[in-house]
Amino acid sequence: MWFKNLQIYRLPAPWAFSPEQLEEALKSQSFTPASSNELLRQGWDSPRGNEKLVHVVNKQMLLLLGTEKKLLPSTVINQVAKAKAAELEEQQGFPPGKKAMKELKERVADELLPRAFSIRSNVWVWIDPVNGWLVVDAASPAKADDVIKLLLKAVDRMPIESLRVQRSPVAVMTGWLESDEAPYGFTIDQDTELRATGESRAAVRYVKHTLEPDDIRRHIAAGKQCTRLAMTWNSRVSFVLTETLAIKGVKPLDVIKENETITYSDDERFDNDIMLMTGELAKLLADVVDALGGEAKA
Repeated sequence: MWFKNLQIYRLPAPWAFSPEQLEEALKSQSFTPASSNELLRQGWDSPRGNEKLVHVVNKQMLLLLGTEKKLLPSTVINQVAKAKAAELEEQQGFPPGKKAMKELKERVADELLPRAFSIRSNVWVWIDPVNGWLVVDAASPAKADDVIKLLLKAVDRMPIESLRVQRSPVAVMTGWLESDEAPYGFTIDQDTELRATGESRAAVRYVKHTLEPDDIRRHIAAGKQCTRLAMTWNSRVSFVLTETLAIKGVKPLDVIKENETITYSDDERFDNDIMLMTGELAKLLADVVDALGGEAKA
């Protein structure tokens, strides 16, 4: 198991909050399935299905936020409400007004909700109390922020902050492309996006395409800056660094082979994957921050 998208936050290092304390704090928000008349239910679930809300491997903590959402499309509600409105019009001789129509749609939604299909989704959270990382496996910052809000409700005064660096990722990535030189330990891959800063917001995107230095420099000279850049770290992990400091499309390379050569039980394999992932990603994050001039202190 590997996180695919990293939304990165900071904790004090070391973070002196034990797994037992975290487990106790999360219990009040533990996940239970949605009732028949609930549209949405969220809560902390057991990462290994053993009732424990905090899974610990080599001091690293793994959390799982479960979400159950009922699928009740507005088109279905509108269709049923329209049919009921037609029946009302026939009975009373005039169509229902705006207020009556709104109330009718609300009643229809309540009636349909118990029969709606449920969709279950999970978001993983990794806490590294040793190095002070908190990472949410989410593609968008908004989704990660929702997870953090729930975590902050459970853990009073949790000292969490967004990761801030000394230098702008956009400026630094643009510089790497312009000089055709990646920082030590990194190589530049064949995916990038260059975007204009003016009103046009014109963009050029390369996907699995050789980045010709002269072409790239022409785009930069025309006022475009790098907002996404695919890279490989130490020939071990490939990823895409974005302008918001998110790391996307994480893919382990040779490291995964180390884990496939030995046969494990499911639990052993899971723990080994987590130990391998967290060990590699902690070093990757530190090197990315270094390449961006180090952390910006308050």
